[in-house]
Amino acid sequence: MPETYPFDDTQDFADTQRGFLGTISPGTITAADGRVVWDCDSYDFISGEAPPTVHPSLWRQSELVARHGLFEVTDGIYQVRGFDLSNVTFVEGERGVIVIDPLISTETAAAALALYRTHRGDRPVVAVIYTHSHVDHFGGVKGVTTQEAVDAGEVAIIAPVGFLEPAIEENLYAGAAMARRAGYMYGAALPRNAEGGVGAGLGQTTSTGTVTLIAPTVSITETGQQLTVDGVPIVFQLAPGTEAPAEMHFHFPDRRALCIAENATHTLHNILTLRGAVVRDAHIWAHYLTEAITLFGDQTDVVFASHHWPTWDHDRAVAFLEIQRDLYAYLHDQTLRMLNQGYTGAEIAERMQMPPALDRVWSTHGYYGSVSHNVKAIYQRYMGWYDGNPARLWQHPPEAAAVRYVEFMGGADAVVAKARKSFDDGDLRWAAEVLDHVVFAEPDHADAKALLADTLEALGFGAENGTWRSAYLSGAYELRHGNFGTPTATASADMLTNLTPEMFFTGLAITIDGPRAWDLDFTARWHFPGHDSTLCTRLRHGVLVQAPDRPGDVAVTVTVPAAALPALASGDLAAAHAAGLTVDGDADALAQLFAVVDPSDPAFEIVLP
Repeated sequence: MPETYPFDDTQDFADTQRGFLGTISPGTITAADGRVVWDCDSYDFISGEAPPTVHPSLWRQSELVARHGLFEVTDGIYQVRGFDLSNVTFVEGERGVIVIDPLISTETAAAALALYRTHRGDRPVVAVIYTHSHVDHFGGVKGVTTQEAVDAGEVAIIAPVGFLEPAIEENLYAGAAMARRAGYMYGAALPRNAEGGVGAGLGQTTSTGTVTLIAPTVSITETGQQLTVDGVPIVFQLAPGTEAPAEMHFHFPDRRALCIAENATHTLHNILTLRGAVVRDAHIWAHYLTEAITLFGDQTDVVFASHHWPTWDHDRAVAFLEIQRDLYAYLHDQTLRMLNQGYTGAEIAERMQMPPALDRVWSTHGYYGSVSHNVKAIYQRYMGWYDGNPARLWQHPPEAAAVRYVEFMGGADAVVAKARKSFDDGDLRWAAEVLDHVVFAEPDHADAKALLADTLEALGFGAENGTWRSAYLSGAYELRHGNFGTPTATASADMLTNLTPEMFFTGLAITIDGPRAWDLDFTARWHFPGHDSTLCTRLRHGVLVQAPDRPGDVAVTVTVPAAALPALASGDLAAAHAAGLTVDGDADALAQLFAVVDPSDPAFEIVLP
């Protein structure tokens, strides 16, 4: 274990228990049909000395993150932690409670609210604040309030400007691919034990309940904007382009408490998450942490976030923010320095050395993000996928390259024999690379699959990063047991209900099978009375283009009531018609359009071709 690991620093163990009021027993949360969507108790095995199958640093982090229940943050602010990947926070006002980030699922959010009320009384929810546009910070909203209460003006939904678009886009446009890869990243199919899932570093894993969404009613549009909600003054700071496209911090001046959203947690976060996302900006991330210190540092005695545990006391809180700021700034600046010396992303990732002063702090360790993949992400943001070497400009895709590699290396059996020696010698990275070629060249080669599974498992057991561990062990699981698909789908009914017509057409366009649509050419007019919107689309050259309505003949006019849009977005024309969709003109044109839609595959292969 590197000398820089500060195992003598046990402050986090005290902080994770500070203010504990109680939890649920048994620690299972179920859906209406009895299905378990969250199980706190499944991580009870994480205690004591780390077993040889888990990196000791990750074991320590997982023990901290697995602690669950209701905790007092400061006077009038409470958190439920360990009921989902994220935290939900309750801020007490004059007559009710403000809910910050209501988890992923309605079931976990409702259980958290019930636990809060058990200890603090049956206060009504008067507002919900979404810190940012990721599903683990809004998906459980209907577990704490209702659309009817929001529509009646009884509950405000407060979010940063531009929240709705990325919240929906991330879960729909590339949602199928992200969700499938998230199954690997969070170890969704892994057993909860020392040889399987021990946590993702940021939280344990994702709940599997009902994902909902209620659109914001109040947008925060500028830094310094102030609201008084149920008698509670709040000062907001926008932080777009950091951990999420739409994100914000906010300060409670009368409580001397700062919510830092997901931009300062007790881990190195992701610049590009393993499930896939738009590459984040490490430079602007550091900038907004500096701004938060400047704006609120002098008036803050506790910093809390949407994950992990708070940091108390003025000096510790500010130091925590400064360390986190320096972490992202260092990675950004040093990557750019080496990039401009001609090093590629992979080369920089191997050369990057973190300052000892940062390494000695637990919150900088890569349990969720990692130095390796974050450096590559920063490189990608500035330079793209091409590293400048023309020999790598037009390489074969993995399956085609694999056949050639295996032939050059003497055939599959010879490669497996050599890989076995690499495995025995402890060169696991190389064994994984060459065995990957064998499996992609000959996916039924049993010895190659078995040895690759063993190799990935060994890499997982040695990983400090929770998501790396889960990815390695999930790959091993699928090689041994078959494809486990996508356990958690975020493209829920509420996501579809909140689609705008423009977002619907963007989503539809990316599902058009271009070659099948090459010979189609027609224009349609679309009325959306619930959105007071009329648009025109043209399908030509395999491309669906949307534009504002304009005079002229069209092949078909389609009227889509609000109730029909979710069914239409899911491709169910019969249900859309049943919900009031009407067609005037060439009905075959609409059928032709949906006939060339190529649906997503939630169970595409990852470790096999």
